[in-house]
Parts: sequence; structure tokens; C-alpha cells
Amino acid sequence: MCECLDDILAEFLVGVMEWKEPESRRLGGFRKACWYLHVMDDGHLFSCYSRPKQGCYVRAMLLRHVHLPGLTRYTHAGELQDKIVRKFLAYKAASNPLKAGPDPTIITAQFHPVYTCGRREVGNVTSEQRDYLTQQTSWGRAEFHEALRGGQTTFHGPGQLVAYPILDLKRHGLSARCYVHALETAVIRTCGHYDIPAQRTENPGVWINADQKICALGVHLRRNVSSHGIGLNVSTDLGWFERIVACGLEGKGTTSLAQQGLDHLDVEDVGRTFVSMMGEGLEGVEAVVTMDEDEVV
Repeated sequence: MCECLDDILAEFLVGVMEWKEPESRRLGGFRKACWYLHVMDDGHLFSCYSRPKQGCYVRAMLLRHVHLPGLTRYTHAGELQDKIVRKFLAYKAASNPLKAGPDPTIITAQFHPVYTCGRREVGNVTSEQRDYLTQQTSWGRAEFHEALRGGQTTFHGPGQLVAYPILDLKRHGLSARCYVHALETAVIRTCGHYDIPAQRTENPGVWINADQKICALGVHLRRNVSSHGIGLNVSTDLGWFERIVACGLEGKGTTSLAQQGLDHLDVEDVGRTFVSMMGEGLEGVEAVVTMDEDEVV
């Protein structure tokens, strides 16, 4: 890492485009004094955001949005997520600060009905419980899968926005706690965009009030690379949640944007709103771009 600004200029500078005096920018709800140095290297825009003693060399990033159309199998979205995560981990293992890392990516989708359990319950769900969750119902038949995310058993299905942000927390100056806060903030702002007030409570996720949860949250981190994410109920049939103690919270209910009076919303549109809100909250992101899944793997 560079010891001072002169080192940055000597070792990394290709063409100075703009220099700004130290200023303060919002970062995940906190304020941080930063230096900004924009340079071009092979046509890319770079920025230095840190104090000189903590020198960094960060390419201004695009936030890639991959929406999987229609209803998607949980396993398909998981496989795509894993491929993108492997790209991030491979870049970190190479340890080349002069090579731009993968851009942050958010996968959005609606799943075929599926119950998933978090890592604390992996191996502890009995065959009888699996049979119960996967039996035929008036709404259809759900699958069951174990996941490495945090949290406990929840449901994903038609009418629910699932979003998997995949990013390197360190590139955005985020701790694990700040990242969870950023996810919650993006969901709260998304609900607010549709004039639905949402909030944090003492329990995980995002809530309409102390007893009605509208969005589940469960993430996984490996070497500061995130996976999994949020499940925001847009027009989900809430009967699916009656078959479980959602997220292990006894006596709490589940709601949706539709139940709150917005029965006209399209899940894909809500997904675009959420991705936009996430992009605004991530340091270093210059713009959101929509991409096909084969363009990011």
C-alpha cells in the first residue's frame, strides 16, 4: 500500500483528470473524510478514497443488476450467485491492486415456492418436517433447501422480491454490521418510495410495525464477499408463512406491500427500485447497469 500521496502519484498515476480537496461524504450512515483522485488507466476511471497513510487504488464501480425473468428455481439462482462469488474470491486471492476487481452485482428474482433454512438449522430439520413443508397445499407444492445464510426457516415464492447482492464489503468501506444496516436502509427506502412506512425493530429484518414483518434478511460472508440477501413481500400469498414460525419469531406476523394496499405493483419494478436504493448507499458506485446473467459469469 502507498505510504503517502507522492507514492500514489509516482506508482499509479497515468493521467490526472481531477483533484479535489478533502471533503466529507455519507458512507453507510456515517461520515468519513476522504481524498479523491480520478485517473485513467486503460480507459478506466479510478478513485482514491482513503487518507494518504491508508492509500488505496479503487476503480469507480458500476452496480450490475441481473434480473432473472419469470419464476426461477432456487437452485438456479444459487448456482449463478456461486459463480459470481467465485470470481470475487479468485480476484482477492490474486492480490493484484492494479487490476480492477469484479463490479458489485445484485441478482433479483421471484422463486418457485421454496422453504429454506439458515446455517444454524442445517442438518437439524427432520424428515417429518421436510415432508410437511413439501406436501401439496391449496397454493401449490414447495421445495425445501438448506442454505448457508444467516437466519432461520423462511419462505420464498411468487410475489416476493428476492435480491442477492454480491460485493466485496471492503471496497465499499463497510463492516458486516454496516452492510446489514445498508440492506435494511435500502428496503426501508424502497417501501418509502411506494409511500409505505417501514422500520427496524429489535428483531431481524424490516417491519411495518412491531408485529408485522415485510422483509426477511439473511446474508453470508466469505472473505468479506457477500451473498444471499433479502426477501421483500410484494404480493406474496401469505398463507405459505402460516406453515412455519417465520425466522423463528413466535407470535409475529408477516405482511406484504399488497396487504398494505398496493396490490398493483410488479415485482420486477420493485426490484429495480431496490437496486437503485442500494446503489445510492454504496460508496464508489457511479451508476447502475442492467445485464443478462451470461454477461456476468
